[in-house]
Amino acid sequence: MKKTLTLALLLPLFTMEAQAFSQETHKRIVIDAVNYMAQNPQTTQFSKLQQYASQHGMTLAQLANVLGQAAYDVDDFEDTFLCGAVTGDCVQAPLWGSAESIVKYTSYWHFQNHTQGADAHGNDFGGYNYDKLTVWGAIDTMAATWLKGDHLDDGKGGQTGWFGADDSKYNSYGITEAHYRIDSQSSYSMYKDFEKIPFQPIDNLGQYWYQSYLQSGQPQILGFVFHTTDLLQPHHTWTTSDLNHSSWESWVKDYYDQEKLNDTQLVKAAMANFSAVPSNSSDIRPLLTQGGAFSYAEGGIVLNSTDHYDRVQTGKQVIPHAIAMVVHLLNHAMVAR
Repeated sequence: MKKTLTLALLLPLFTMEAQAFSQETHKRIVIDAVNYMAQNPQTTQFSKLQQYASQHGMTLAQLANVLGQAAYDVDDFEDTFLCGAVTGDCVQAPLWGSAESIVKYTSYWHFQNHTQGADAHGNDFGGYNYDKLTVWGAIDTMAATWLKGDHLDDGKGGQTGWFGADDSKYNSYGITEAHYRIDSQSSYSMYKDFEKIPFQPIDNLGQYWYQSYLQSGQPQILGFVFHTTDLLQPHHTWTTSDLNHSSWESWVKDYYDQEKLNDTQLVKAAMANFSAVPSNSSDIRPLLTQGGAFSYAEGGIVLNSTDHYDRVQTGKQVIPHAIAMVVHLLNHAMVAR
C-alpha cells in the first residue's frame, strides 16, 4: 500500500511482496535506495533527487515507483532471439524455460563472470558463456544441449537454418549486442553456436542505459540501469543458471522483510565499501564491478548450501550492498547531467 510521503514518514514508500533478484525484488531494492536517501539527506544527493522528481511532475514516491518498475522491466525485454540450427525458427525463450528460471534469453546478458578473466571481446570480465563456466548444473547443460548450434538472430544478416530457412524476429546481434558492445569488439562468428556464445556482461548493459539516460534525462531509462543489482546475486557472478539459483531467490522472497535484509544500518555500512564514481566521469562500470566482486567474494556459499543461517548471513551482505550500489548510482545520476 502506498503511504503519504512526509519527512516524518519515509519508510516505507511502498509495501509489496518482495522477491530476491527476480523482478519484484529489483523494484524493491530501488525503492529501498530512495528511502535510504530520504533518511540520509546530508550524505546523499536527496535534494537533487527531489528536484528531479518535481521536474518530471512526480512525487518522490511516484519517482521511486517508476525507477523501480523500470529495473523490474528489464527482464521482460523482447530483444534477444535464438534461432534453430536446422529450422531457422527464432524464439525468445525455450519451451521449458518458465519451469527452470530461463524465462527469456535476454537474461543471458545479466551475468559478469568473476571466475574467469578477460573475455573474447576484451572486457575485463565476461558474461555468460557455457563453454567458459567453472561452475554449472543440469539447467546450464540442458540449455546448452537444447540450443546446441543455435545462433543469435541477426535479422536478415545471412545466418539461417538448413536450406536457407530463416524466421528472423529481431536483429539481436545488430541491435542488442551492438548496444552492449561498449569499448569491446565482436564478430558474428562468436554468436553462431549457443554453447560457445560469449554474451556481453551486465556492466556493459548498465553502461549503455546510463549513457542513454545522460542523453535523455528520462527516469525510465535511468531505472533500466538499476537492473545491474543482479551483480549482487552470487549466481550472476559465479555464473550459473543452476546450483540452488531458484531456491535461493525463493528464500529471499520469503525472508527479505522477516530477516530485515534491507536494514538501514547495514546499507550505511555498505555505502563505505564502494568507491563513488568520480563526478567528472560518466563510466559507471568500475562501481558495478565492485558490486560483482563483492558478491563473488562473499556469496558463494549459497550455491552449495540451503542452510537458513548461511542464507541469512549472505542475504544481510548482498542485499544491503545492492541497495547501496543503487544509492551511489543515484547520487552520480543527480549531478552528472
